[in-house]
Amino acid sequence: MAGIDLHTHSTASDGVLAPAALVAAAAGAGLSTIALTDHDTTAGMAAAEAALLPGMTLVPGAEISCEVRVAEDRVISLHVLAYLFDPDEPEFAAARAHLRDDRETRARRMVEMLAADGHPVTWERIGELAGGTVGRPHIAAALLEAGVISHLDEAFTSDWIGGRKSRYWVGKAQPDVAEALRLIHRAGGVSVFAHPFAAARGPVVGPEVIEEMARLGLVGVEVDHPDHPPAARARLRALAADLGLLATGSSDFHGTREGLGRGIGANGTDPAVLAALVDRATGDTPRIR
Repeated sequence: MAGIDLHTHSTASDGVLAPAALVAAAAGAGLSTIALTDHDTTAGMAAAEAALLPGMTLVPGAEISCEVRVAEDRVISLHVLAYLFDPDEPEFAAARAHLRDDRETRARRMVEMLAADGHPVTWERIGELAGGTVGRPHIAAALLEAGVISHLDEAFTSDWIGGRKSRYWVGKAQPDVAEALRLIHRAGGVSVFAHPFAAARGPVVGPEVIEEMARLGLVGVEVDHPDHPPAARARLRALAADLGLLATGSSDFHGTREGLGRGIGANGTDPAVLAALVDRATGDTPRIR
């Protein structure tokens, strides 16, 4: 099922490949279908569509940052993949624009903190490395280029920019998950919870949160993901079956930290699951060459 990869990123957000190059990489990996799911934007979609080879399909999408309060003093960040929504629906478009603006402000602040501590990184150089929207992978690439770290994974630790408790971490503005789901569905899209049990990335929610998301209209969960060990995949697959949710698979490809099991097409989605996603969407349609 590796012919369908429903979670990839380009330079329109925090990937390192331009949209056309991403499509070429997908074709080289033998994929028939990819979803372009850049963070909070569809800016790379036209270029990706233009680069499709005969027989390939592009699923328009975006990865939306949001959060859920699990206790009075505890909030957990999460991501929801939005597929096939109307990109021009005004309320959702405005929300994505706000998230993008905050993302740039946040990245600039991280770079300022690093530079203030004497690390030889600059916003200008990181922008050159990104070739588009700056994200944490591009900051990591600049740290590696400057010789501050010895490999990219080192940047995503508590010493650098790995998470909430990391030395150079800056928080971000993001809506509550209920609001994110409402916006996606209002725009005619379908929603899939991205890497819900990826504990290596930070705190994860329990099944009760996924159950509530299902009540709010969540359509699927990303089961097969590089950051999900076999036990997590088994638990998620069973939970999806119990809740009537679709189970997807993907690489979450960015083009930076791609080691064993992380290349484009590393995990796949069943064609019947993709067909069900398309059937439930009313905002947009796949692009087929």
